[in-house]
Amino acid sequence: MSDAPAKLSADAAPWMGAADTRAVVAALTAGGRAVRFVGGCVRDSLAARSVIDIDIATPEPPTRVLELLAAARIKAVPTGLDHGTVTAIVDGRPFEITTLRRDVETDGRRAVVAFTDSWAEDAARRDFTINALSADPDGTLHDPFGGFADLAAGRVRFVGEAELRIREDVLRILRFFRFHAHYGKGDPDGAGLDACRKLAHLLPGLSGERIAAELRRLLAAPDPAATLERMRAAGILAPILPEIADLARLRGLQALADAAARDPLLRLSAVLPGDAAVARAVAERLRLSNDERTWLELLAAPPAHVWPARGEAALRRALHRLGPDLVRDLGLLAIARGDIEMGRPAVDAAAVWMPVALPVRGQDALELGVPAGPRVGQLIASVESWWEENDYRPDRAACLQRLKSLVGP
Repeated sequence: MSDAPAKLSADAAPWMGAADTRAVVAALTAGGRAVRFVGGCVRDSLAARSVIDIDIATPEPPTRVLELLAAARIKAVPTGLDHGTVTAIVDGRPFEITTLRRDVETDGRRAVVAFTDSWAEDAARRDFTINALSADPDGTLHDPFGGFADLAAGRVRFVGEAELRIREDVLRILRFFRFHAHYGKGDPDGAGLDACRKLAHLLPGLSGERIAAELRRLLAAPDPAATLERMRAAGILAPILPEIADLARLRGLQALADAAARDPLLRLSAVLPGDAAVARAVAERLRLSNDERTWLELLAAPPAHVWPARGEAALRRALHRLGPDLVRDLGLLAIARGDIEMGRPAVDAAAVWMPVALPVRGQDALELGVPAGPRVGQLIASVESWWEENDYRPDRAACLQRLKSLVGP
């Protein structure tokens, strides 16, 4: 299986012959220039994996691409004209179209590029051999660096000199491990690993957003724990996530059949210590959203008054206070650390939980003559606490009676 096939077959790449794909190709080639499918769609088709994104390369400059798409009445979005990228949209499906490029200048974070009409130059600037594969619209394959053999062998190998590729963009260190997590077999490529180890000190120069994006993709792999262990041994984690100390909970999550256990944010929480301050610091360093930061903090240190707790009533309180998604994730983490007695009931209850709402509101207090102000909220909170203590059983009449008793004569 080391020799690349001459063509990408229609069975391996049904997307290639789809009407929307053909429409985009027809539009781009109307001026007489050739196009190729590049990157992940070719790689994943050869690997018999699902194809999500279809990327197309062309020697036409982006302004000409916009003209060709407009002439074919295909919607075009100028998503990155400076870097030669236009997105075509047909029947809701995006096609990312990029002009052939060569690097003019790099600083380890971003590249200054120039457009070219050389397919060889464009392929040579790609990171890994498996990502340098391309195919003509008829399926004819182009494999300038032995990417197919590497794909078959489960080998993630840099195009050209590994250290040079990394110095062009330091993020490629993380991409090396991410792609190994998804496509690799056995130990990583030695030359690539050595270069990553040598240049790991450059990682802090990357933005938190770019690091976070790669970590999410890595954590979505079937067995990220094995790759994280390799990264730690190579000194890759210390510059970006020194907080990672124990991978046992992550391995526990990986062993679960629950689809939610594959969530990257949950898996990130599994490798962090149970400390809200640590979770907050990691979230800020990775520039996570406010919602993600809050979620990470709650997973690290959930409110003690509702979790951890045993018993059905306490579990229902947790579901009401925290919501089923958070309780489910806390349950999955409990199972991952070996506490099945606590975790499995939480996961099962979260799956069938029907939200409950306090049957009285602030308006009810106002109608009982309570002046608008802080006391209204205090009274409703007091009723809610009583309602929770009674396991949400009191109905509206009972809650109104409780409110009246608190308001007094």
